[in-house]
Amino acid sequence: MKALVYHGDHDIRFEEVEKPTIKESKDVLVKMVKTTICGTDLGIYKGKNQYMKEGTILGHEGVGIVEEVGSAVTLFKKGDKVIISCITSCGTCGNCKKQLYAHCENGGGWILGHLINGTQAEYVRIPYADSSLYKLPDSINEEAALMISDALPTGYEIGVLYGKVKPGDSVVIVGAGPVGMASLLTAQFFSPSQLIVVDMDENRLEYAKSLGATHLINSAKENPVEVIKSITGAGVDVAIEAVGIAATLQLCTLLVNPGGNVANVGVHGAPVELEMENLWIKNINISMGLVSTSTIPQLMKSVESKKIAPEKLITHRFKFEKILDAYAVFMNAAKENAMKISIELN
Repeated sequence: MKALVYHGDHDIRFEEVEKPTIKESKDVLVKMVKTTICGTDLGIYKGKNQYMKEGTILGHEGVGIVEEVGSAVTLFKKGDKVIISCITSCGTCGNCKKQLYAHCENGGGWILGHLINGTQAEYVRIPYADSSLYKLPDSINEEAALMISDALPTGYEIGVLYGKVKPGDSVVIVGAGPVGMASLLTAQFFSPSQLIVVDMDENRLEYAKSLGATHLINSAKENPVEVIKSITGAGVDVAIEAVGIAATLQLCTLLVNPGGNVANVGVHGAPVELEMENLWIKNINISMGLVSTSTIPQLMKSVESKKIAPEKLITHRFKFEKILDAYAVFMNAAKENAMKISIELN
């Protein structure tokens, strides 16, 4: 089968590899229909994860059709169309029972395209299938489902829920990339009074406006602290960091009101210095984490009922044989006006 394979720092190859097989009784083999590229895939490509094994197939998101099931699988059968969670869950350990699937104690968590072969392939083996896959109803289109695999629950769980967004809150999202936009979409569940988006890219800001942002701030031209003060009269109740660099997290701590919440969604690759001598007295909460995808069932219902349309996050589409071109576009997202990319295999 064809797959996108990691061979080291800045070295990924679209090549022929061996088709996976069922290894454990709880495994399912899935024939991929659609997959996508995540910012963490780019991090791996750029050498951020030095422990990555050469020969690992990348990707942890996707929609597919069940090809084969292990003997202990009870919820799925051949032919079922499924959403693949980016997080693998045994469903029985202490952390999984708390819905902290990201920290599964039995070899789950973020393993696809990371510790084991992933979804940027014609076929993928999914361990613990009964608790790591979701049947896809006909009422949810495949591109919406693709966003439910990772981007949407990440923005919702780590941004909106960890940020404790409440009705009437003022919310700022710093970073108008895919996860920032997922936070923007799902924050609207709670009817905040202001949804402010900060970015340096004018095209992304206009895109945010189309998805429900009430105010836009171009931080290359304006001082976000001053602009937000003119909007809210002070700061914000919730600041969501969706970039993953020191400057944006530090900015969020400046934007939040006393008693507010800073939710760090961005993936940081370096230490961040915080002004603790000034922050402690503000009584703020700072949260962060890896998505557990425990909200996938809820998000599926929201998509089915037309409350949100996450397929709007997709700006580019490629056939699987052009996946290297898709990576080139995603690595130059600002230049290409790219948000999320759908890669079709069928």
